[in-house]
Amino acid sequence: MENNRKGLSLKYRPQSFDEVIGQDVMVQIIKNAIKMDRIPNAYLLTGIRGVGKTTTARIIAKAINCKNSETLEKKCEGFCHCEAITNSNHIDVLEMDAASKTGIDDIRELIDSAKYYPTSAKYKVFIIDEVHMLSKQAFNGLLKTLEEPPPHLKFILATTEVKKIPLTIISRCQRFDLRRIKLEEMISFLKKISEREKAKINEKALMLIAKASEGSVRDALSILDQAISTFNVLGEEINETSVRTMLGIADRSRIIDLVRFVIDGDKAKALADAQEIFDLGADSKLVLQDMLEVVYLISRSKSFGKIENDLTVSESESDLIFELSKNIDFSYISMIWQFILKGIEELSFVPNHFLSFQMLIMRLVHLKDLPSPEQVIEDALNSDTRGIADSNEKKDDFNEINPGTIINKQASAKTQIKSIIQEKAEDIDRNPKILEKKQEVEKLEIINSFEKLVQITNDKKEIELKFDLERNVRVVKFETGKIDISFNEKLSKNFVRSLTEKLKLWTGERWIISLSKETGKNTIFENKETHKKKLLQEALESEVYKKIKESFPDAELNEVEEIK
Repeated sequence: MENNRKGLSLKYRPQSFDEVIGQDVMVQIIKNAIKMDRIPNAYLLTGIRGVGKTTTARIIAKAINCKNSETLEKKCEGFCHCEAITNSNHIDVLEMDAASKTGIDDIRELIDSAKYYPTSAKYKVFIIDEVHMLSKQAFNGLLKTLEEPPPHLKFILATTEVKKIPLTIISRCQRFDLRRIKLEEMISFLKKISEREKAKINEKALMLIAKASEGSVRDALSILDQAISTFNVLGEEINETSVRTMLGIADRSRIIDLVRFVIDGDKAKALADAQEIFDLGADSKLVLQDMLEVVYLISRSKSFGKIENDLTVSESESDLIFELSKNIDFSYISMIWQFILKGIEELSFVPNHFLSFQMLIMRLVHLKDLPSPEQVIEDALNSDTRGIADSNEKKDDFNEINPGTIINKQASAKTQIKSIIQEKAEDIDRNPKILEKKQEVEKLEIINSFEKLVQITNDKKEIELKFDLERNVRVVKFETGKIDISFNEKLSKNFVRSLTEKLKLWTGERWIISLSKETGKNTIFENKETHKKKLLQEALESEVYKKIKESFPDAELNEVEEIK
């Protein structure tokens, strides 16, 4: 006897807009466009796998070709184009899988058929699934037809990776991002399907399936189908334990216990619990992902208080998590999070997942014994600094290096210069001749250095000028009223004219900007980058950093900032 049974994902595939779940905004926009006869040349549907892109494309094809105006609201029951489109055998609705037909020849064949009018339908519709898989040449071949297709032709493109599609293609389409289905909507949908299938399944089991699907309707229906086939044969109720066993997911309460043993530093109980979870058939990677979720919930509880009104967390679990969050530092939680992430990464290249999992548990247990980063830094600063430099330079070198920051050696020199400048300024202010003319020039700027010029552009919020002066201009010679410069190819075209006008406005004098053939000094930006690299190298060679590395081998110093 022939078995014609369909999987649930095919059996309950939406056939009209009113059956589409979780995409209300998109559905309303498309329905309005069709009613007003404002159908775009091309649609672009994006979203994760199994969220309904191809299904929506077929519904659009049916809606714009159906003779029954009620098709927008409900499934067409009459003799029409809809049934043939549903069965993927309508002569005027062509579906192409770009994952297998990626070349220019495939697109050329499609475009050649575009010039012919539809045989029986109002519109000829080309549905291209996984369009991001097309080659560059294929995209180029599609461009012109996509921009100005014949009036009888409509394109519907579907993709899971919209970033791989050229912007020239995206700009020619009306784009809709199909969102993941919310947990509540998914549970409600699965409940209706299980009732239609006369399957007994409790609410917690449905929640597990909905979470495992990660917002994909197709994945959710496939998991539900598997659960019904596996556990509902004798008419028994499918419960949470059954679904966990099927998916290889450990019980949340066991995961919370495991995290608690890790936080308490109880190695024996942690390893025993890990062994029991593994013996029950749980997958090591899924267990680590569940541990990440528990760590997140602990962080959330510590930051915002006890978790309430969350469908994914029961009352008892919320109580356990809240108790764990009370006596734990946020920095320690963050360290656990980082170690688990590293453990998940390790699973991708180790042959025995469970051994790697146990090793991670032992590392997590001993994590509490390690000093905090603050303690390591404090110990390093208070330790003997012998070996850094000779006795005459020891103080300067030690002051020069601080964890995460570098103090400029010339700080004291800058202070002295600043003091001298202030004294000179006071002398000028006391000069009677200067005082007589002070009011006349108080609104004019005195620009006696290139650095002063850059500072004024910053104060005046001349962002473009400041950018060019710092990055694209090399000073050959600077004197009041005249600047000799060289520049790179990125310099703005109107730079010289703009700077000349601004200098006249700011100083009341005419300035000459000359372009020199000499290379000139490094740009301000180049000097800053060179200085940063020097500071970073000095920090990396310091004793403090070496001691931090001994305690935290994975630590890296990426950037150094000066204390102003």
